[in-house]
Amino acid sequence: MVARANAHVRYPARVQLVAAMNPCRCGLGGAGKGACGRAPRCQSDYLGRISGPLMDRIDLQVDVPPVTAADLALPAPAEGTAEAAARVAAARALASDRAARAGEGALALNAQALNSRADGDWLETIVALDAPARALITRAAEAGGLTARGWTRTLRLARTIADLEGADTVRRVHVAEALIYRRVAPGLTGTPQMAGQAG
Repeated sequence: MVARANAHVRYPARVQLVAAMNPCRCGLGGAGKGACGRAPRCQSDYLGRISGPLMDRIDLQVDVPPVTAADLALPAPAEGTAEAAARVAAARALASDRAARAGEGALALNAQALNSRADGDWLETIVALDAPARALITRAAEAGGLTARGWTRTLRLARTIADLEGADTVRRVHVAEALIYRRVAPGLTGTPQMAGQAG
């Protein structure tokens, strides 16, 4: 929405935000050589400058540790860009097919076939959590790690993770991974990392 003295104009937009930040003010936060001497207070103060509502809207939060000499000596990853792109294309096709099979019509195919836009009854339909998965996300919400917005975004992300795996159903392991990306895991008893390993 652009507001000026004579008019207000609304431009439809879908935004994909990709952001990066240092671990702390000096950029040396974390373990290892050259680590920040004021850790962990420096990191928490620095991260605290970003508002909670903004962080709540970021679905994937990934720590990227510094590259070491040992990392550089490792062989290239088994999955390259082309393979990853193929998995993404297959996941998007699954979402479109799911909407088509449900008879959701052109609106769903255009607007809700992408998991990132699913909501309400359609989101509940395509996710359909089993008891262990629902218990995990409920525990995360009760622990204060999820807002109502975070709940919805976690379900969308879990559905996408399942699609990338080619899974028909969203299981506990998919919810666990989605919670880890939202940085909910460390505050839970019996963390999602453990759940993800248990499968």
